[in-house]
Amino acid sequence: MSEQDPHSSHTRPRATMRHVAALAGVGVKTVSRVINGEPNVSAATTARVRAAARSLDYHLDMLAGNLRRADGRTRTLGLLVGSVDNPFAGAIHRAIEDAAIERDVAVFASSLDDDPSREQHAVEAFLRRRVDGLILTTASRSHNYLLPTLERDTPVVFVDREPTGLQVDVVTSDNADGAARATAHLLAHGHRRIAFLGDRLTIQTAAERRRGFLEELGRAGVSTFNARLRTELHDAATAEQALGELLDGEDPPTAIFSAQNLITFAALHALRARNLQHRIALVGFDDLPLADLLEPGVTVIAQDAHTIGSTAAQRIFARLDGTDLSPTTLAIPTTLIQRGTGEITP
Repeated sequence: MSEQDPHSSHTRPRATMRHVAALAGVGVKTVSRVINGEPNVSAATTARVRAAARSLDYHLDMLAGNLRRADGRTRTLGLLVGSVDNPFAGAIHRAIEDAAIERDVAVFASSLDDDPSREQHAVEAFLRRRVDGLILTTASRSHNYLLPTLERDTPVVFVDREPTGLQVDVVTSDNADGAARATAHLLAHGHRRIAFLGDRLTIQTAAERRRGFLEELGRAGVSTFNARLRTELHDAATAEQALGELLDGEDPPTAIFSAQNLITFAALHALRARNLQHRIALVGFDDLPLADLLEPGVTVIAQDAHTIGSTAAQRIFARLDGTDLSPTTLAIPTTLIQRGTGEITP
């Protein structure tokens, strides 16, 4: 198969406007007008060109040719995190950026906001800028859209959440184990009515934390049949409302495991609104700013965001350096930090 064939199945070259024009049956100038959004191109022709571009995984090169180096590298990385205003994501970003600066590499960062379409748009934007590699947090159920990128040997590392159907490097926390440790801690302090507050179960980390919680209840001989599970809590308002209903209802929980840092903020609001912060135990997954300055201090399962970020950077730079590595999933251990809320007894 010719080196110029954009359909090559192994390390295929990047498609060009010429390839798109040939597949769409139009001239290169027509492709240029469609790609750049210029007028005077019929709707049918526009649709045909765009379909050809998608088929070939063609992305408009946003970089002038004289800005690229002889080795084809742009010395840039694309980083997609859950949300840049989340402290956990911010710490991952900082660790990756620190490692990149040492190699004179710039990092383009974007927020996922747990939106699969936003994820794909962000990745496409990174690829248009010809980044050398991608470090991604994911919300998509299918990651087939990345196959053409992987076929071109662009390294991809996932952080925080594992993808489906891809043989790539993954760096994440040991979420199920951390949730189990939080649950065991509450059980050891005498609690049996423990509420679980979790994010959307389509998010892999949320599902893992729920699994760890339920499995630890089972190991302790506590029935999970009527477990106080509240999931799909994707913002502070829904989380605070869900916990409020449990606290105000019959047979309220004596302890809470909040399985995400923003949910923990909501739980603290709900408890303090009812003056229950000294009576109901709480363990949160992921640390919070100023958690040690509250009264009582907030007990958490802390993720090591710095190690997650720096490890992801090490993996992607090793691949860019040509190191032959098998794709690996690395689960970074969590740490239980006791500050007061998790040590309250029933």
